[in-house]
Amino acid sequence: MNQADVSKLVSRLKTKVNPRLRKFRNPNGPEGRLHKLRKTVTALFKYERIELNYPRADEARMYAERLISEALRHGDCHKTTMELADYWLIEKQLVHKLFKVFVPRYQDYNISYTKLYRAPRPPYPMDQHPKAVLELRGHPYPTLLPDNSSNKNLLHNVLLEEAKKAYRAKKYAEIAAKIDSVEKKLESVSLESDNAKVVNTVETPN
Repeated sequence: MNQADVSKLVSRLKTKVNPRLRKFRNPNGPEGRLHKLRKTVTALFKYERIELNYPRADEARMYAERLISEALRHGDCHKTTMELADYWLIEKQLVHKLFKVFVPRYQDYNISYTKLYRAPRPPYPMDQHPKAVLELRGHPYPTLLPDNSSNKNLLHNVLLEEAKKAYRAKKYAEIAAKIDSVEKKLESVSLESDNAKVVNTVETPN
């Protein structure tokens, strides 16, 4: 009996999937837990960047990745994919955004569609639960971790460039001084040899 290839039946996620689901405390039980995750996924697709507790962000990320992956794979003409989008997106106008905005954006992506950052904890005695920032790649907002290495106009990059120039100038001066000292030694040696030859010729009788 031929076994079906699971990779062809289920989309391959480009992010780590936890083998066990987190047990979020909710007074409404499993339905309340899913409703909370649905609200998180809906907010992520609506605002494209949200800040929340780290465990819930990490859990909601898996569902968002799966939803985008299924939309990319099957499109908006697939009944199961449309039912999946209709379930997870509480605001129904986001279903249109999923297929008309996110699918064209991520169709050439070879990496995950979301990013998850650990946010710094607020000062005591505020809420000390670990926070996170969950966002969709390609959003219109400024990046949280900008790449400053290539910006030559920043103050620390200007100072580093001037320090490099000063260091190079110092090294070049040391190399030039060594070359001059070697040349002077060679000249002195050549002068001494010439003087020795002259003395020998003078002292040698005809």
